[in-house]
Amino acid sequence: MAKHVSETPATQLLKAHKVVFSEHPYEYLEHGGAQHSAQVLGFDPFMVVKTLVMQDQDAKPLLVLMHGNRKVSTKNLARQVGAKSIEPCAPEVANRHSGYLVGGTSPFGTRRDMPVYIEETILALPKILINGGRRGYLVGLDPAVCVQLLGAKAVQCALAE
Repeated sequence: MAKHVSETPATQLLKAHKVVFSEHPYEYLEHGGAQHSAQVLGFDPFMVVKTLVMQDQDAKPLLVLMHGNRKVSTKNLARQVGAKSIEPCAPEVANRHSGYLVGGTSPFGTRRDMPVYIEETILALPKILINGGRRGYLVGLDPAVCVQLLGAKAVQCALAE
């Protein structure tokens, strides 16, 4: 029996919207990323979705949801969202925008409302694992929830790692 993880802003939001999700706690590894969590939980890293806090040329934050084993083409993303440039936020800036610690960032229940972009191929998956609002904790859910709850817009910006 997996130990129950205490509430996070992410799980509170999901429960408030009656979203069905599974809980997947694991041993967090500094800089282990989605590849590590996929490995220890026995999932395909393509199904494990990382939440990346990025910013445009005016330092306006945005979230990008990407497969655990893919990188974001910031050039393609900028073109699709109408920005001059997009770059990852520094960890302390990302923490400030999201209200979560890097490595435990969930797109659900963020401190600030930010536009959310999701790699189009994620939406084709039957289920994804995404951070539940703390390091070492993923939740499994239908990727359509990202569109329904976050208004995530589909983009094509994946690069093979």
